[in-house]
Amino acid sequence: MSALDPIRRRWTLYVRLVRLDKPIGVLLLLWPTLTALWIATDGQPPALLLGIFVLGTFLTRSAGCAINDVVDRDFDGHVKRTADRVVSSGALSPLEAVAVAVVLLLLAALLLIPLNALTFWLAVVGVIVATTYPFFKRFFPLPQAYLAIAFSFGIPMAFAAALGHVPTIGWWLFAANLFWVVAYDTEYAMVDRDDDIRIGVRSSAILFGRADVAAVMFCYGAHLSLLLVVGSVIHARWPFYLGWAAAFGCVVYHYLLIRSRAREDCFRAFRHNQWVGLAVFAGVALDYALR
Repeated sequence: MSALDPIRRRWTLYVRLVRLDKPIGVLLLLWPTLTALWIATDGQPPALLLGIFVLGTFLTRSAGCAINDVVDRDFDGHVKRTADRVVSSGALSPLEAVAVAVVLLLLAALLLIPLNALTFWLAVVGVIVATTYPFFKRFFPLPQAYLAIAFSFGIPMAFAAALGHVPTIGWWLFAANLFWVVAYDTEYAMVDRDDDIRIGVRSSAILFGRADVAAVMFCYGAHLSLLLVVGSVIHARWPFYLGWAAAFGCVVYHYLLIRSRAREDCFRAFRHNQWVGLAVFAGVALDYALR
């Protein structure tokens, strides 16, 4: 047995705690943030801002995962999908997980030093929303809407960092993203619905009941419609609408997956949303690159 084996095992637990082995969450946060940054800078984001927002997205999402696992440690063991999480299984103590989250948040805070005051205060609000989200699942019937606020805060932050204020287009993009998050996180909640009902956790999948598929598609429709408003405001050209069409195709595919409400298919639809975000970002980035 190597002397490094205990360190490797500990590192593996930390990787699982902050979901380094499951980067889907980072991508779902990153694509809309980059889309906002590209629009705010007319397609020419400074390298410093780009690095700050990429690294900041990774750090804050990782910290959020650690906090979520601590808060949900008494529930995760009763849900099939989360039964092996490292805090609920006892592999890591809650105190150790909180320490990891604190370190990650402190590192993220250091990234704010070169940015303006508005960006700092938006970051503070975003962190408060993100860290309190796990508690909302106890009493709020639509916690996915609260999560959507947390998962969309990179958008006004990007505009604030680049422009010193958040213009109307930033809030249109923010609103569009809110609907997208509710759509894909409802797909995620459909995977756990039976377990959540049994243990008393709230979710949009439970709230919507048999109207869940219709609600998801409505949210996707609102997301895509608001993106058309964004495209009109920025005077988008064909690359933007090509990306929009690709996102629309993904949404149709998601409908085909979730209409049966099978756990595996709902989870597949949720994970596939990384391509929705990429399609929108790629359309925006190519649009500005060709101007």
